Amino acid sequence: MEKPLLIYCYDAYCGWCYGFSKVMMSIEKKFENQLNIEVLSGGMILPEKPVHISVSADFIDKAYKIVEESTGIKFGHDYLWHIKNPNDSDWYPNSEKPAIALCIFKSYYPERVAEIAADLQFALHFEGRDLTDNEAYRHLLDKYSINPEIFYDKLNSEEYKEMAHYEFSLVKQLKVEGYPTVFIQTKESTFHMVARGYTDEAAIIERIQRVLEEMKKDVKP
Repeated sequence: MEKPLLIYCYDAYCGWCYGFSKVMMSIEKKFENQLNIEVLSGGMILPEKPVHISVSADFIDKAYKIVEESTGIKFGHDYLWHIKNPNDSDWYPNSEKPAIALCIFKSYYPERVAEIAADLQFALHFEGRDLTDNEAYRHLLDKYSINPEIFYDKLNSEEYKEMAHYEFSLVKQLKVEGYPTVFIQTKESTFHMVARGYTDEAAIIERIQRVLEEMKKDVKP
């Protein structure tokens, strides 16, 4: 393995991942020369039948305040409207489409995966865009200079849907029980967990550096 791989397991609908997004973007920049970075969607919300936002709104209404206090992130008025007025909302959360979108964006910009994940989360948690709606992604196509026709062909394709579901299965294989979770893969079957749940930047940097130091010790002259 040329460089160790940092694997960030997240979900677009995870509020704690939204709070963690600035940490991950900083890590991406700080370790760009030492680590390859991958973001995998976990498929946190995959109901067999659509489930209305009203089912989880009360929980989210309490939890988002804790996320704000713990991370310094802010949830947007347009997102919170759906949480505080669930009976008037038309949201049926589902992790599949944002996971497919992530796969598409990554295919263009694999070196900007943390930034892409953060943009998807900002679209939901601050701007209040419905990530099950194809139009929720259109504003990002300009930012990333992606042809809309090509993007939407891929968004509706079986190929990218299969990619997203493959990521869900990888996250299950890693035995991830919550998000965010971050590993460093140093060998084919060697994974070091450096974050489980929200972790501040200083702590995760220290853990990453410890893994990198151990790798140096393992290298025989």
